[in-house]
Amino acid sequence: MPYIVTRRTAARLIFFVGFLLMILGSTFLIGSLRFNISQISVLISFLLVFFGVTCAVLATRLNRRSLYVFFAALFVQAGLFLFLHAIHIIPVRLSQTWPLLSVFAGMALFPAGWRRYGAPKITYIIPSITFVGLGSALMVFSLNLVSFSFAQFIQDWWPLLVVLAGLTLVLSSLGVRVMNNEQ
Repeated sequence: MPYIVTRRTAARLIFFVGFLLMILGSTFLIGSLRFNISQISVLISFLLVFFGVTCAVLATRLNRRSLYVFFAALFVQAGLFLFLHAIHIIPVRLSQTWPLLSVFAGMALFPAGWRRYGAPKITYIIPSITFVGLGSALMVFSLNLVSFSFAQFIQDWWPLLVVLAGLTLVLSSLGVRVMNNEQ
């Protein structure tokens, strides 16, 4: 059944988007003027947050669209992170923070799975935890928090990675079995 947009729904949506733009624009304007930062970095972070909120609105308007929830969470996290980096609250170089993409993706999978199934499901929880764990582990090496390199870690601890891969597969298969028993 196609979704029919009434004038009242359209007016509410336009009001919400306008109000959101005023709040986001004011926040980013104050941040850019107060901290004397690059307008380009503020614009990029604003656009990411705006696209994230747009995806969130689409997710609420379209039934069972967990992909929109995933992108909403991912864009909002990335936009807020870039904004906090631009106003110097996060004092590391962006080149050191690339593993956060994995963390953000893992954190975005959880609400996407919740939206799709209406409850936490193992088929989304295991990949979510895996992405967050992988990103966190890589972040330790990216920020030079340990005295040895990533290559040295892999050389010495590669069997642990095999164990973790096996554990992930076992937990995923148990989740599939539980799902099949519920149906």
